[in-house]
Amino acid sequence: MADGSKPTTNLDLALIGNCTVSALVDKHARIVWSCFPRFDGDAIFSQLVDNGADGPEGSHFGIEIEGLVRTEQEYEKNTAILRTHLTDEHGQTVEVVDYCPRFLLYDRLHRPAAIHRFVQPLSGNPRVRITLNPSFDYGAVEAHTTRGSNHLRFVGPTQTLRLTTDAPISYIQENAWFVLEEAHHFIFGADESLTGSIVDISRQFFRQTRDYWRDFSRYLALPYDWQSAVIRAAITLKLHSFEETGAVIAATTTSVPEAPHSARNWDYRFCWLRDAYFVIHALNRLGATKTMEGYLNYITNIVAASQDGYLQPLFSISLNKNLDEKELEHLRGYRGMGPVRVGNAAWQQVQNDSYGAVILATAQAFFDERLETPGTPHLYAQLEKLGAQAVRLWNTPDAGLWELRTRERVHTFSAVMCWAACDRLARIGDKLELADRAAHWREKAELIREGVLEKAFDGEQNSFVESFDGKDLDAALLLLPELGFIDPMDRRYLGTVEAVERLLLQGGFVQRYHAADDFGEPEVAFTICTFW
Repeated sequence: MADGSKPTTNLDLALIGNCTVSALVDKHARIVWSCFPRFDGDAIFSQLVDNGADGPEGSHFGIEIEGLVRTEQEYEKNTAILRTHLTDEHGQTVEVVDYCPRFLLYDRLHRPAAIHRFVQPLSGNPRVRITLNPSFDYGAVEAHTTRGSNHLRFVGPTQTLRLTTDAPISYIQENAWFVLEEAHHFIFGADESLTGSIVDISRQFFRQTRDYWRDFSRYLALPYDWQSAVIRAAITLKLHSFEETGAVIAATTTSVPEAPHSARNWDYRFCWLRDAYFVIHALNRLGATKTMEGYLNYITNIVAASQDGYLQPLFSISLNKNLDEKELEHLRGYRGMGPVRVGNAAWQQVQNDSYGAVILATAQAFFDERLETPGTPHLYAQLEKLGAQAVRLWNTPDAGLWELRTRERVHTFSAVMCWAACDRLARIGDKLELADRAAHWREKAELIREGVLEKAFDGEQNSFVESFDGKDLDAALLLLPELGFIDPMDRRYLGTVEAVERLLLQGGFVQRYHAADDFGEPEVAFTICTFW
C-alpha cells in the first residue's frame, strides 16, 4: 500500500534503458533519474539526489493517479520493459508502460536517446496528471519551454529535448488532473519531429523492443536453477553497457550513499579497470558474446593508448582520462544526505590490481575462437608493457581493491593480481609459440608468488591477510583459487576460509541497516559486508 499524497523515498527502483540512455522508475511510475544524451551525461531528471525528509522534490517525469492506495510493478517477462499498475481508492487502475527503444533497423541496432511511455486505464475512468519538469546542468538551470500542437520543447544551454504526445499539452503544462478515458503515449528525447502517428510508432517500437529482449534472453547460456534471476541480472548487466564504445559502467547513478550519512557518495558512471576480468567472466558464462567482444574492444583501446603501460584506475565511457570531481551544492542529495558529486577523483589513485584485471580480461581474445577480432602478437607486445608495470609495482603501496582514499598499503589482492598479469602473459606466450617470452613471464610470476606467500600469510590466524605483514582479513582473498593463485585444497586457503567464516559469525564484517531508519520500507532489513 502507498499514500499517493506523499510518496516514500527509497531505492526500490526499476531500471530501463537501451545501451545509450537509461532511467530509474520508482513504484509510483515516476522517473527520478535519467541522463541525456548518454547515461554519463547531464541528469535531466535528478530527483533521486535532490529530495529531503518531507518527500521527493526535484526534476522528474511522473504519471500520477488521484487517490493512490496501491502500486504494483514488474518487468514484462525476459525484457527490459516495465509495467506499473496504480490503483486509486475506488478500485480504478491505470497501467504505465516504460521502455527505451532497442531493435534492429536497417541491419543495425536502433537505440536512440529516448524514453517511451504510455498510460492506459485498466478499470474505471480514474483521474491522472502528468508532471514533467526536466532541468539542465544537474538541476541548476531551469528549462525554457516552448510548445506546439502535440509537443513540448525543453531548451537548455547545451541540448534541447522534446516530449511528443497525444495527451492534452495544456494539461501537462499546468499539471492538471484529468479523466483518463483512453491510452495516451509519450516519447521523450531528442528535439526531432515524428514522421508518423505517435500511436503507431509507439506501439511498433514497443513490439520490436519486446522482441529484441526476448531474443536476447532466449540465447543466453543459463543454469538449470534460478533462471529468472540470472536472466534479470544479465539484462541489467547489458543495460550498463554503452554499446557505442563497448564500455561497461559500474552503476547508472551518482551520489547514492554507501551508508547513511557517511558522505561516501561517489559517481559510479564510469568504467573501472579492476572490474574488467569479472565483467568478461560473467559475459562469457552467460554466452553474451557480442557484448563481451564490445567490452574487449573498449579495453584494448585503453591498452593501445598507454605508451608506457601505466593504467589509471578508471575511464569514461568514451576513454576520457580526466574525470575531475566536483560537488554540486544546489542538490540536497539522496534523502538530504549530500554531497552530490560529479566526476570521480579515484582516477588519480594508484590501484595496482588493474594490471592483472586488464590482462586477465584481454587473455580472452587469445583463446576464444568465437571472436571476430582475436588477439595478435602486436596486442601481446602492448600487454607486456602492462606486465612490466605489474612487476615493478606488485610490492608497492596502493589504494587497494576497496579504493581507500585515506591510506595506502601493500595490498595482498593487488599483489596477487600483479601475479595474475605475469601468469597470463606466460600462457599467452605459449599460445603464440613465443617460448622466450613465456619463460620470462613465468619466472616473474613465480617471483611474485613467493613474495606473496611470504608476506601475506599470517601463521597465527592461519590465514591470508589483506596487506603485507598485516592482521586484517579480506574476503576478496577468497578468490585466490579462481584466479589460479593457489589450490582450493591448500591448507593456507582452507585456513583463510575458516578465518573469514569465524569473523562473519562474530559480526566482524557485518553491519545491519534497518530500512525504517535508513534506506527503505519499514519491514525490510538488509545486510552488507565491509571488508576493510
